[in-house]
Amino acid sequence: MSNSSARSLVVVYAIVVVAIATAATLVLQSRPKGVEIVILPPAPTPIPLPTATPSPITVYVTGAVAQPETLVQVGHGARVTDAITAAGGMLPQADAVRVNLAGLLRDGDQVHVPFLPPTPTVTTVLQGGIITQPTLNALNQLPTPMGGTKVNINTATVEELMTLPRIGEVMAQRIFTYREANGSFQALEDLLNVEGIGEQTLENLAPLITLN
Repeated sequence: MSNSSARSLVVVYAIVVVAIATAATLVLQSRPKGVEIVILPPAPTPIPLPTATPSPITVYVTGAVAQPETLVQVGHGARVTDAITAAGGMLPQADAVRVNLAGLLRDGDQVHVPFLPPTPTVTTVLQGGIITQPTLNALNQLPTPMGGTKVNINTATVEELMTLPRIGEVMAQRIFTYREANGSFQALEDLLNVEGIGEQTLENLAPLITLN
């Protein structure tokens, strides 16, 4: 092969190589660019902090309950009825109407359950002893002294006068002393002159006494 032919072949190879390189460059430049994908993590969910559990409260319970004068523990937000239950409940003698069972309690409160007022009584003297009888209204339900007979206030002894309702030993002695000093009573109203006897007492005694 002549030198001119060799040079021509080299030039052809060079042209082919350049063409291939150019074509490769064009192919690479014509490819679409990749899409960048960004993954964002979800925002963290806040975890609620634990709330403190309220401590029990201490309440002092007194009065008409099974366990009076007792310190009891009840839950936060408890009511008066809870404290009474913790103290054993009310007694039969308790005056529940005067207690607000729905009242809210605070630490250190006192819950007092009052007793019912005592039932009035009258005393009847019988042969062989003294009997105390309960009555709903001592002014309206008076006993009949000495087996049904009226008491003669002009002749009665101190003991006989004491059989009358609301006439104790002191008052009976005053009636007896007044009669001894001033003579017999001429009218029931004369009893008003005895110290300690008023209109109401005289009204209660009138059906039970006599002047002769």
